[in-house]
Amino acid sequence: MKKLALHWKILIGMVLGIIWALLSSSLGWSAFTIDWIDPFGTIFINLLKLIAVPLVLFSIIGGVANIGDPSSLGRMGGKTLLIYLLTTVMAISLGLILVNTIQPGRLIDQNSRIDNRINYEIWAASQGHEVKDGHSYLKDPKYADRVKEVSALNSLKVQESPVDEKIEKAKSQLQVSPLQPLVDIVPDNFFYSLTNNGLMLQIIFFALFFGVCLLFIPNEKARPVLTLVDGINEVFLKMVDLVMQAAPFFVFALLAGVVSKMAGNDIGKVVEIFKGLSWYSLTVLIGLLLMIFIIYPTILKLFVKKIPYLGFFKAMGPAQTLAFSTSSSAATLPVTMECVEQNMGVDKKISSFVLPIGATVNMDGTSLYQAVAVLFLAQMHIVNLSFEQQLVVVITTTLASIGSAAVPSAGLVMLIVVLDSVGLNPAWIAIIFPVDRILDMFRTVVNVTGDATVCTIIADGENMLDYQSEKNPTETFDLDS
Repeated sequence: MKKLALHWKILIGMVLGIIWALLSSSLGWSAFTIDWIDPFGTIFINLLKLIAVPLVLFSIIGGVANIGDPSSLGRMGGKTLLIYLLTTVMAISLGLILVNTIQPGRLIDQNSRIDNRINYEIWAASQGHEVKDGHSYLKDPKYADRVKEVSALNSLKVQESPVDEKIEKAKSQLQVSPLQPLVDIVPDNFFYSLTNNGLMLQIIFFALFFGVCLLFIPNEKARPVLTLVDGINEVFLKMVDLVMQAAPFFVFALLAGVVSKMAGNDIGKVVEIFKGLSWYSLTVLIGLLLMIFIIYPTILKLFVKKIPYLGFFKAMGPAQTLAFSTSSSAATLPVTMECVEQNMGVDKKISSFVLPIGATVNMDGTSLYQAVAVLFLAQMHIVNLSFEQQLVVVITTTLASIGSAAVPSAGLVMLIVVLDSVGLNPAWIAIIFPVDRILDMFRTVVNVTGDATVCTIIADGENMLDYQSEKNPTETFDLDS
């Protein structure tokens, strides 16, 4: 067992966690699991986040300052952002192709879809929105009885508070100036940015600014600062090593808690949740798996010939399994950096610059899911979005992905912005709530895999890649070596 690779140990922990949750659910022990096992999963995520923020700060400062040439920094930054943008557009386009081909929303019972459409038109009328495809079920005599019935039910409906909270949060993001995202990047109090979740862009801005300034002061004054930064960075990397020794147990606790919260003491709830949204979930999963196993390896092979297909997944296994269990790119970032540097052979100057930016702005999995979700929700409400409206989805999703926080289910808030951009009801996110956490796990794997792919391509382009196929990735977190 001691010689088993870390990612296999994590996978075993995940499987045992799911088995324990289903067993405890069938025996009525879910409360015990949630009270006494799930907290260890929360501790694990908190530990990784504790390490992630200072690691991002000192890694970027050290990476930028060690580059040595400001002009190469600008070139590398431009290439990084361009490739991240291209992979995001590619992911969204793939999502749209799949959802238009499979059409999961049209596989739902037709009577339910008609009721959904009537509900949509009632909502649109109450909000002053124009019905997107020009048809009116409310005025069609054929549906008069259904309109009366749905209207009566509609007056009794009360929106769930989680949806209300997310809608209000999205509205606050919409009611800002076009340049507000740029304003938000520049912190007025750096220590406030350090202590608040979701302000990673401000931390990255400060780290870049600090690192660039180190390039412009005399070397004898910059060197002590850089030595200190590198030393602190090593401490945080050692923290990652120590935390990862207990990762299989923590992941067991995390998965046991997630499934127990979904199932309660009724194991059938999990089955029913996935049955109702099975075609939607399947469409998203196909897209995400294509990104992981086909799109990224193909892109990598086009630019970096020396890394074999299986070699890439062997190198990134620990980061991918951790991303799946935590659903957080930010929490996984320390491990992603370790895998990319030690297993892929990427120079620390590249990884410390490219990966923190990717964990913040590169959300390919989230973007693909948002594209599929918007069209699925439109299809199940019999709303036919035109090519131009789907193009709006591409643009809005691309911009929204940059603002998505690298934390679990942040994509739901941004989905509201995308739904609003094409005049659809933001409250529809409640429909996909039940399966969001499970799909979020796969989305995070896509995000982390995309970050590693782009980082490796940039490193190869800068001649800072030293991949060795004979290197054993299982040694990455081996404290005895």
